[in-house]
Order: sequence, then C-alpha cells, then structure tokens
Amino acid sequence: MKKVLLSIGVIALMVAGCEWLEDNVPEGLTEEEIIEGLKTALNVGSDSASGNLSLTDGYYGNALVKIPLPPEVVSLRNAINGNSTLALISSTIGLEDKFEDVILAVNRSAENAAKEAAPIFKNAITGLTIAQGWDILHGVVPSQTKSTSIEDFDSTAATKYLSQQTYDPLTNLYAPKINASLDKDLVGNYSATELWNDVTTTYNSFLSRTDVQTALTLAEMMGQSLNLPASINTDLGEFSTQKALNGLFLMVGKEEIKIRRDPLAWAKTAVGNILEKVFGSVE
Repeated sequence: MKKVLLSIGVIALMVAGCEWLEDNVPEGLTEEEIIEGLKTALNVGSDSASGNLSLTDGYYGNALVKIPLPPEVVSLRNAINGNSTLALISSTIGLEDKFEDVILAVNRSAENAAKEAAPIFKNAITGLTIAQGWDILHGVVPSQTKSTSIEDFDSTAATKYLSQQTYDPLTNLYAPKINASLDKDLVGNYSATELWNDVTTTYNSFLSRTDVQTALTLAEMMGQSLNLPASINTDLGEFSTQKALNGLFLMVGKEEIKIRRDPLAWAKTAVGNILEKVFGSVE
C-alpha cells in the first residue's frame, strides 16, 4: 500500500513539530518517500500561489500584493493632490486618471506573467536534498544555523528556501515576461508602457504650465515647498518585476503556513489529486 504511506507522509511533513510525525508515520515509510511527499506539498503550494495570482485581479484585487506606483511617483502625486490648485489642474488635464491607469496596467502585466513562475519553482523543488527537506520540516531554512528553540521555528522555511534558490532565476526569466506584458494592450487599447510614457509626458507638460509654476511659487512663498521632481525616471519594468516577485513569495508563504496549521484539511482537498497524478495507482 505504498500510495497510502505516501499520503500519510505528505500529511505529516508540514506539521510544526516532530511528535506527530514520530507517533503517526509507519516505520515502513522511508526518508526518500517523506522528502518526495514534501516536494509534492511544495509543488501544490507554489502552484496554488502562482495560479491564483495569474487570475484576473490576482494582483490588482489583492491589497496584500497589489503593485503600487513607484515611490517617487507616489510622492509627487500626493504633493500634487495636497495642493487644491494643482489637484484641479491635474484632474482637468487627465494626469490623475493616468496614474490609476498605470496601476491597473502594471498589475495586469504581473498577472499575465505569474503563470511563468511555476516551472522555475519546480526546478528548485526537484533539487531539494533529504538534508534540506528535514531542515524545512523542522522549521529551519537550509543554510541557516540550526536551533532547537521553539521560538526559532520558521513557519515559512520552505518559502525562504525557494526564495534563495529561485529569486535570481525568477528575476532573469520573469523580467522579460513582465516587460513583454507591459507592452501588451491590457487596459483598453493601451499597454502599461504606453500609459507610463503618457504619464511622464503629461507630467512634464503639467510641470511646464504657467499656472502650475505660479501655484508652485505661491506655495513656496507660503512656506509649503512641494519639491516636485523635474522628471520621472523610474524603470517601470524593474520596479514591477521586483514588486511582482515579492508578492509571489508572500502568497507562497501564506500557502505554507496554511499547510502547516491544518495539514489534514489540506491533504483532503489537494494532496489526493496531486499524488494520484504524480505517483499513479500503486498497489
């Protein structure tokens, strides 16, 4: 009944502690089988995270991972909207609307690229060794100093392992896909790149207006210097890629915590199917 043993092994793997494992896993279950179960669990968690983020509003509709405007743009937008005259001009010429369009388009680009993360995660998971697997099981991030203190148990050890192994490859392989997505028409008939260029062009035009310069001068005279930058220089692709990956690992970590907290419920929904697919029917 190898399939039954594998199922029990996977359920036990993500429990926070050793007692359940020692009391419930049959003696016939080998270390290799347990690590294979852990790999399966990691695949399920990473697939779930990347799959959910790749859906429409996977990023945009989730406040935890929604990609904002770059910090310099947030600052200048807040400065503009904090001055009633500038806010009115911004709204009148459509600059404020363009800010929102960029946010939507960037998040749509991240959603479009998220599905590409799964194969990269799988490569890292395939290379997981028995020693690394046992570290992760016991809440230790492989390569970090081991501790027996319960306070040092890391419930996202698997996620941090994946980050160590995949962040650079994901950046190298994900960035071109993000950039390609930024060039796709994902908001109406416009791409994020077009909208971003429109924002920068509109902002430069906004800044050169006589009424804007007058408002800035008046604000300065009243001791309210706004210090608006002369131009917007952020690399939208680089910024979006970093934020998209940070959000991806955040969601993988949440899946790992969910598995550790309630492995039995998790097993009943996902593991049975994935084990059937991966290992097949073994009598």
